[in-house]
Amino acid sequence: MTDKIVVLTTCDAEEQAARLARHLVEQRLAACVNILPQVRSIYRWNEKVEDSSEWMLVIKSRRDLFSTLRAEIEKLHSYEVPEIIALPVVDGSPAYLGWLEHELKAAGEKLD
Repeated sequence: MTDKIVVLTTCDAEEQAARLARHLVEQRLAACVNILPQVRSIYRWNEKVEDSSEWMLVIKSRRDLFSTLRAEIEKLHSYEVPEIIALPVVDGSPAYLGWLEHELKAAGEKLD
């Protein structure tokens, strides 16, 4: 098991997804964010089943950065209740995991 995580969230607009992704990378809370265009989401909200087109963000980060990363997503997101789910990275390419570590904020380092 590594200390790396993949965090998932969705946005209702491409511009918001890009703005959020860029912010997280600039703040070094994410080493990389993939934006998957127009995923179809079917979910229940306010007692109705919704069917929406969204942009999914796949955010690569580290476990100790999660609470700050989550707070930044919640602060910038347009949704009342944004999806924010962290999944553990069990293992991976040593070179890629090393690159992730190099691009992330050092433990205890403050936001810009």
